[in-house]
Amino acid sequence: MQFLLEAVMICVMGGLAGVLLGVMGAWLVSQFAEITVVVTLNSIGISFLFAAATGIFFGFYPARKAAYLKRRIQG
Repeated sequence: MQFLLEAVMICVMGGLAGVLLGVMGAWLVSQFAEITVVVTLNSIGISFLFAAATGIFFGFYPARKAAYLKRRIQG
């Protein structure tokens, strides 16, 4: 559960950073190229959901693999 929570939190933060950079990039293109760039809430939501899904997968998969490893007794 800890791996999953960590991966999701990292991907949520990365998703937020990506959305902010994307919106800022669209604004810069709009200003310098003098064209209208529209960023919709749907595109923001889809990118954020994709980031969260990536975090869930890459948190769940290694945690599941680790859970099924045989424990070695050290002594």
